Amino acid sequence: MIKRILRLLIPLVPVALVLGAMMFPSGCANTTTPPTGGPKDTIPPVLTKVSPLPGSVNVPVHKTKLVFTFNEYVKIKDPQAVFLSPPLEKKPKTKIQGKSVVVTFESDLEPNTTYTLDLTGAIADNNEGNMHPGYTLVFSTGPQIDSMCMSGIVQDCNTLMPIKGATVLLYKDHADSAVFLHRPVAAARTDDWGYFSLRNIQDTLYRVYAIRDANNNNMYDPDQESIAFLDTLFRPSVVYNDTLYELLKFDMKDTLHCLARKTDMELSIFREKPSKQYIVKKERVGARTAYITFMAPSANVHSMRFLGKPAPRLISQFNPQRDSLELWALGPIQDTLILRINYDKTDSLGKLVPTEEDVRLPMSKQLRAELSKSSQRDRKHEDTIAVYTSVAEATTIEQYGFSFEFKYPLIESAWDSLEFWSVNPRQQKKAGTYTVTQDSTNLRRFTVMPGETLLEGYEYYLKLPYRKFRDVNGHYNDSTELKVSLPKDDKLSSLTLELSGVGAKYIIDLLTERRDKVIRSFIVSSDQSVLFPYLKAGKYCVRVIEDMNGNSLVDTGNLLEHRQPEKVLFYKIDDQFLIDIPERTELVQKINLEEMFR
Repeated sequence: MIKRILRLLIPLVPVALVLGAMMFPSGCANTTTPPTGGPKDTIPPVLTKVSPLPGSVNVPVHKTKLVFTFNEYVKIKDPQAVFLSPPLEKKPKTKIQGKSVVVTFESDLEPNTTYTLDLTGAIADNNEGNMHPGYTLVFSTGPQIDSMCMSGIVQDCNTLMPIKGATVLLYKDHADSAVFLHRPVAAARTDDWGYFSLRNIQDTLYRVYAIRDANNNNMYDPDQESIAFLDTLFRPSVVYNDTLYELLKFDMKDTLHCLARKTDMELSIFREKPSKQYIVKKERVGARTAYITFMAPSANVHSMRFLGKPAPRLISQFNPQRDSLELWALGPIQDTLILRINYDKTDSLGKLVPTEEDVRLPMSKQLRAELSKSSQRDRKHEDTIAVYTSVAEATTIEQYGFSFEFKYPLIESAWDSLEFWSVNPRQQKKAGTYTVTQDSTNLRRFTVMPGETLLEGYEYYLKLPYRKFRDVNGHYNDSTELKVSLPKDDKLSSLTLELSGVGAKYIIDLLTERRDKVIRSFIVSSDQSVLFPYLKAGKYCVRVIEDMNGNSLVDTGNLLEHRQPEKVLFYKIDDQFLIDIPERTELVQKINLEEMFR
């Protein structure tokens, strides 16, 4: 009976399946709308297991292997961020095994040494690239873990902006040569805020350095790297524990918490003057223009001239640091200029001796092609005139005047041919007087200063006439007319600094909020007030440079001479670098420079 029923039902099964598919189409895969895949994963990977355990002692020095296991598959985003302290000669090697990151070393670890391995900025999940917040493993190849810690920041000596990725080095060897010759006993990298912390270090005296480690060898190379150093020996006074605020891992976008971390020191990083002097670069950049670059600043040139028959005449100009020399040739254009120069060059014994060299400056193929343009049609207007730029800004015209900078040096000039006049609110025109000054550091730049006090509501005009100036190429200038008037916006504000305690020469700069532009600058050597007018509402910084030698530059330091770079400070209000200036405000600040630099 059962067999008979089955024989009747089995042929109906395919029919039932077809009818079911027709009756319930929503149960089938949708071929027109792709699956959404769910919400995007924004959760970083979680560390679930570490081997050896944190705080392990007597870890083997040979074939040491560290394993970090996560709750998901990860990738090594930045192998350079896996940082071992104290560092070995070669970087740690990393590889992925399942959900684990395995770290090994090509050489043996040192015995009886506390090590830290930092993974901050190195690990991300495999799918969305969510970064792991960071982890530091501490272990020892001896019977105990070192217990002290320290922290600080590394900043640029000129802007005091934080230096990211600098390497901080600790040495128990207090000799000046240690940082040049061998790796440190402890090291750390600075974060986005220039902040560093060194944990689980010995309780002893250290020399402290910070370098921009260009070759990643954890030693100082003065020819290509910058350095900072602490003036005195340092002994850590804080004992490490897991709750120390300055050692916690923070999101670098969390400004409030990142800035709240305490520091034991501030290190100002600078570039030393190279110890050797010689010509490192040369280039012909125009038919009559070339430059040479010296290895070190303050190059001492005894004589130089172009060779040839007839030899072109020479115009030259050093930059303010005297490590780059611009050259211009007057006379017939030559395919190859030969500069015979006699200068103080470092010899094989490391001494500066007068040395004569012939520097060849040939034209490039591109330059040669530009000079061989066959038709006048191929030449641009700028190829036939004395090119220059002119600037006159309403907010700085009283201090900086009208500025003209020619692309090439002038061989003919007629500054007395300029026309300067004013137009008052009644549209009455009046001729004015002016003075012209050539820049002491740039022979192609000239400043035209009005000979009268500028008044609000007046318009001021300066005209450079046509064909009154001729450059080394034999080209004459086009004419130009500049117009400027003092700002009349009643929303503008001003800042006055009343300076006292001025016992030396200082450079006072007003900078933008990001410290990337100098708005105005003053050089002072006595008690006085300086005015920064015509300021839009916003945030500004006041930078003060102690110009000890009076050269208007921030002079660099010297490690072996234990000389720091000239000191740069930013004026603070309520412990903040930024000065918030509202609209329609005449803000006055009193600054005692003696107290500020004490």
